[in-house]
This record gives sequence, structure tokens and C-alpha cells, in this order.
Amino acid sequence: MPTLDAPLWILLAHGLTFFLAIVSIIATLLPLLRQTAWWIRIFDFPRLQIVGVTALAVGAAFLLDWHQLPGWAGVGLMSALGIVVVYQSVRIAPYTTIVKKQVGDSTLKDGKRHLSLAVMNVLQYNKHSEMALAVLLESDPDVIMAVETDEWWHDQLKPLEKTHPYTCHEPLDNTYGLLFFSRLPLEGCHVKYLLDDDVPSLHTRVQLPDGKTWVRLYGLHPKPPAPAESKTSTKRDAELLMVGKEINEHEEPTIVFGDMNDVAWSHTSELFRRVSGLMDPRVGRGLLPTFHADHFVLRWPLDHVFVSPDFKVDDIQRLPYVGSDHFPIYIKLSYEPHDKEEQKENAEQADADDHEEATEKIQEGFEEEEEQEVEEAEEVSSSKS
Repeated sequence: MPTLDAPLWILLAHGLTFFLAIVSIIATLLPLLRQTAWWIRIFDFPRLQIVGVTALAVGAAFLLDWHQLPGWAGVGLMSALGIVVVYQSVRIAPYTTIVKKQVGDSTLKDGKRHLSLAVMNVLQYNKHSEMALAVLLESDPDVIMAVETDEWWHDQLKPLEKTHPYTCHEPLDNTYGLLFFSRLPLEGCHVKYLLDDDVPSLHTRVQLPDGKTWVRLYGLHPKPPAPAESKTSTKRDAELLMVGKEINEHEEPTIVFGDMNDVAWSHTSELFRRVSGLMDPRVGRGLLPTFHADHFVLRWPLDHVFVSPDFKVDDIQRLPYVGSDHFPIYIKLSYEPHDKEEQKENAEQADADDHEEATEKIQEGFEEEEEQEVEEAEEVSSSKS
């Protein structure tokens, strides 16, 4: 290491490189803990960014000759950084085009067994409704779910009901409202509050244009692990896994979509896919990062579509900017049950430990909700007294 009489810029370069190296290592190790605290789970998100910072630290360390330092300190730290790059890259690799697609490409030309959908987090305080409406009209999906929608957004998106007359709405002013539009017939459309009494989710079945095939749909938007939203990821994880276990109990063609406030490579997302038996169309096709729309460097995929092995992908794309902090996502699927068993071979498989962990996480979610209800009741009682 340089002596204290070295030029200031040399000292600063070594100090900054050491800081980046330590941050990269900590940011990689923390998510390995199964703790749900928001300040731990938040490091599930920026894996690509961690790779970039770590690669920068490795390059700087090499230029500063850390590999020539006496002892093992320099070489050891550079080796640790190399492991970080490899580990994070392996976690991201499935969401690049270098791996096999988990969900195959569509082989159908018959539009009667196709279904297109769009997921759009509008950002409740965003007032560029004309941009959002134009993007939806241009992409023209069969079904649309818009979240963070209040009554103002309900009024702005009402023109969609001319082409999508089947609706199921729950506008709210707490940034968790949802609007659902379909041009295809629905059966048993329900808005449910699975855990939080202010966070709705959509549960319905939609009929394909062939007039005989029904597809089960789940639209989700759980709270993220963040100080202003939820101090832990417990209830988010529990909501996803509740749906996953329900899906596991039936064999219907199924699609789960929404702003999950989680990335596809997190432990919870992987557990959800194993427990539910659903597949991720992004695997083998690319990241398609949807958040944060205003910050090019800080982006990751938060808006998802997961499908049962009955489906193949005709098209998937990130839609244009609509003034929100999220980009919308669009997918067109084809129903091809004849290839279901073959596609199942690409799906992640759950074991007994996975099902046990999912059950425990769901129980923890209900326990946390009960604790919060007690705390809120005590606060109300205290304020009245």
C-alpha cells in the first residue's frame, strides 16, 4: 500500500478502490442471509449494478498494482472481487440470450389461441395519462392491468372500456389501486385482499378467442421492502407464495402478472416458480428492466409475467415511457398444451423443503400482519386517551 507521503491522488485512488471493493463484497454477502429486513433484501435488486461496480474495483486494483503487494492482502481481495463478479454474473445469466429459453417460441398461426396482455404501473402522481393511454391503444393487448391507479386514473383510462368492456376495478388513493380491462369474456372476477387490508390483487378467468379455453389469471402488486412501505419483505413474500401454493393445487392454464416489487433472480421469486410450477418468459430472452424508468444506470426487472407450461411466447417487449417510474411490459402468448409435458422439463422443480419453506413464510406473513394490526390499534387507543 502507498505510504502517507505518496501523492494525494494516489491515496484517494487506493481509498476509493478499497471502499468499492468492500461495498461490493458486503452487497453480495447480505442477500445470502434469509433475513427479511428491507436493508438486506434491497440488495437482491441491483445485481447487474454490483457486477459493474465490482469490475470497476478489479480494474482499478490491477492498475494500482494490488496484485504485487507483499503478502496475501492484495491478491486475496482481488480474488474475492473476482468471485463476486462470477457469482453475480451466474445469477443474472438466465436473463440473457446466452441460455436456452425456458418458455419456447410460439408455433401457432391461429390467433384464436393467442392471448396478449400488458402490465402498467402508472405511478399514481403521474399526470401524463395521455401518454399511458396512447401506449395501451397502440399495443392493443387483450387484457390490461394498470396499478397505482386512483379515481383520477380511472376516469382517464375509461376510454379503454369501449374496446375492453369486461372490467374489474379497485381504484384506491394509497398507490395500490388497480384497474383491469379485458376485451375477452371473464368469469368470476374478484378483487381480494390476501394479507394487507389496503393491498388488492386480481383473481379471475379469461376465455380465449377460441370460445372454449379458460385461463386463470392473477394480478399482483405487493408492497416492496422499503422504509416508507414495509420494513420487511415478509408480507410480499407470503402473498406471492400464497398464490403459488394455490396454483400448485390445480392444472389449469395459468398466468400471474403484475408489479411484484421483486426481481426474478431473488430467492423468493425462484421459490415461487418452483412451488407454483410456473415459468419465466424472460429466461433466455433478456432482462427487459422496467424500473427505474428515469435512471438508466439503476434499472432492474420489477414487472413480471409468469406462465404455466401450456403457453409459448409469440412476443414480449418493454413498452415506451409513459411518465411513470416504471416502463410497461407487454407479452403475447399462444396456448399450446400439446407441448406442455416437454416444456415442463424446463421448469424449476419444488421439493419437500421448498413446500415447507413456503408454508413457513406464509405463516410469518400472517403473524406480521397480526402484529401490525395490534400496534395500530394501540396507537389509536393511545391517541384517543
